Amino acid sequence: FLANQITGVWLDGRRASEGLLNAALVAEYGIPVILVTGDDLACRDAEGYAPEARKVAVKDHVSRYAAICRTPTRTAKDIRAAAKEAVALAGRHEPVPAAPHTIDVEFDAAHLSQIVTSIPGVARAGERKVSFESPTMYEAYRTFKSVCSIASGAVEEQYG
Repeated sequence: FLANQITGVWLDGRRASEGLLNAALVAEYGIPVILVTGDDLACRDAEGYAPEARKVAVKDHVSRYAAICRTPTRTAKDIRAAAKEAVALAGRHEPVPAAPHTIDVEFDAAHLSQIVTSIPGVARAGERKVSFESPTMYEAYRTFKSVCSIASGAVEEQYG
């Protein structure tokens, strides 16, 4: 996401991380999430959308802008071991049937929610929030990426 502009994303009413959005997208194609690496919060979040996946925390969350990193020697070893286990989970799964999805995006500034409504189907859902519904997760993800692209070009130092 745009760390400095987006303050929240929801998928079908559920607070959504980047991992959840990606997992929902690949589920439509029968692709399981088998390995997650990131900070401890990302790994904990993955329990909700990929409980079977192997998880390796490579750093411990301190704040939005800080983390305590583990050594590359340790994390490389842990990631290799988890990847070996995760391969057993790989393979095609039954795709999740394509269905409509709603994504809500909240920005830190009202002008960002206004500018992204230039994208067809994206409507304001509050002063700093927009919402859109798409017939599939693939289409929802494409629209979400468009929202991010338009918003990134409309930040104060670049816009107006």
